[in-house]
Amino acid sequence: MSQTTPDPAAPILMFDSGVGGLSVLDALRGVLPQAPVIYAADNAGLPYGEKTEAQIAARVSGLLGRMTERLRPRLVCIACNTASTIALASVREVLEVPIVGTVPAIKPAAAMTRSGVIGLLGTQATIRQAYVDRLEHEFARDHRLIRYGAPELVGAAEAKLRGEPVDPAAIASAINGLRAQPDGDRIDTVVLACTHFPLLTAELGAAFGPDVRFIDGAQGIARRIAFLTQGQTFARTRSDQALFTGAQGIDALTPALRLRGLEQIEVF
Repeated sequence: MSQTTPDPAAPILMFDSGVGGLSVLDALRGVLPQAPVIYAADNAGLPYGEKTEAQIAARVSGLLGRMTERLRPRLVCIACNTASTIALASVREVLEVPIVGTVPAIKPAAAMTRSGVIGLLGTQATIRQAYVDRLEHEFARDHRLIRYGAPELVGAAEAKLRGEPVDPAAIASAINGLRAQPDGDRIDTVVLACTHFPLLTAELGAAFGPDVRFIDGAQGIARRIAFLTQGQTFARTRSDQALFTGAQGIDALTPALRLRGLEQIEVF
């Protein structure tokens, strides 16, 4: 398969640790509704935020290597901030297809803020990365960026997609984690630096109040994928597919997956 003239049925492979990347898929559907998609969730490895950098890099590189060999995608999107900030470079070294990663939306947040104080919610692994330090230095050095690792929001988002109630304590913990830090009361813009978190925008917005705006990278990722596949032909010859690395919990996610056109649901 050539990168410049892929098979029209070749899918876009979207990879995440769980179902957070569905927020990116939603954005992609808006710009490329005709593109065949395989959504791959490493739910057997969830949560990534509690793993070491070496564990994440090895796991993501190995999984994507096997998936691209078997599935022959035209492009791979790592729809996971943690995996992208840690493993993107190593994945690009081993795969011969275009790779689109996910990075915290610090640049647009810096343009949006009025108070100059930005909150950043991510996993523990994401918020400690030097990559985030570099984004802060490049785009927000004249602002105050307050980071907080909120792994409990990953579980809350997964629960929401399974049709379960969102734990208000998880929302409160994330908000308090930002507000309790110096200048936290002045936050007016929050970067959702985990693709799971936009699935909780309604709950976070209600708790933060109307003066706080949220931003994530989904729309930018969708535009980047559209740019890289510009001029290519798409032909959906089968239903779009969701792959999971573990069988546990899939049944409860089926309605949310099928709502997004992912009709075939299998274990990889």
